[in-house]
Amino acid sequence: MPVVSHTSPKSMKIEQVRSRLMGGAHFVEVVTDHGVVGTGQSACWAYPGAVDAIVQTFGRYLVGQDPGRIEHHWQHLHRMGPFRGSALGGALSAIDIALWDIKGQVHQAPIWDLLGGNCRERIRLHLLILGDFGPEEISKRALAAADEGYTAIKFDPIPAQEMALDRLSREVTARVAAAREAVGSDVDIILEYHRRLTPLQALPLIQAVSQFNPLFVEDPIQVDSILSQADLARRLPIPMGNGERLNTIWEFRELLASGGTQFVRPDPGLAGGITHCRKIAAIAESYHAAVVAHNFLGPVLTAACVHLDASIPNFVTQEYSTITRAPQQWQPTGAL
Repeated sequence: MPVVSHTSPKSMKIEQVRSRLMGGAHFVEVVTDHGVVGTGQSACWAYPGAVDAIVQTFGRYLVGQDPGRIEHHWQHLHRMGPFRGSALGGALSAIDIALWDIKGQVHQAPIWDLLGGNCRERIRLHLLILGDFGPEEISKRALAAADEGYTAIKFDPIPAQEMALDRLSREVTARVAAAREAVGSDVDIILEYHRRLTPLQALPLIQAVSQFNPLFVEDPIQVDSILSQADLARRLPIPMGNGERLNTIWEFRELLASGGTQFVRPDPGLAGGITHCRKIAAIAESYHAAVVAHNFLGPVLTAACVHLDASIPNFVTQEYSTITRAPQQWQPTGAL
């Protein structure tokens, strides 16, 4: 890490914004004229080309600017165009994380310290078990996670195969029962439904697994309608978590005000970076709701999540994935 004089951070200027794609991952590097480079990452993995185009547009504004004015830059970039959405959120988030990285290097302090200090000494992780696994395999993987020291796990209990509702309910229940039997009562279980159900399907399926006391159920239905989310949440016997596809404090405010969630799931790579996710956490705190940041895309976003988690009072657990891909060569797509 470059040694930076503490007497001259205000004279530092952004010299270049680099957008890089590596496989399905999209990274942003903000380079300063003092040699300090901040790294961020977008979580809008479905549309990296769109995010890349927005990053390059944002870069034209950022070059020559003071990297320390993070809030000012966030507001300008968010408001400079009349359009919103996931691609813009992904680009803005990656830049925001990179700017916080620069600030931490300049002040030689962890980001959580710059955010007001740590609320905890350790960050609890829940392991994401990703795949279409039957009861036996889920039991095996859940037990392995518990043996490794995880105190919470998350998996999707819905089979990939389409089936009638009664059979589906029995299969889902068998998978959740297997996980609970494997880990006992000392490990929390989170059920991820990946927005694959209708409200009419979700209610009986979730009622059937309530006997196993999941910590919460996540994204049972499509996120397009906050009213539908709230209506379902009020009828469920288990708390609901959602928000990983939302981008702004205004969306999260409406979700919370309507009663649509008890566990908010902002993604720092999509919901405005560290700057905006701190605000989302504060809004959630005012509703006595917990924060479980969404993340499965690698070490840069994991690091951003950890700094956020350490600095907020209403953190519960951090999603963590051990899924890896074969290393690929970095491919620059453009620079300014």
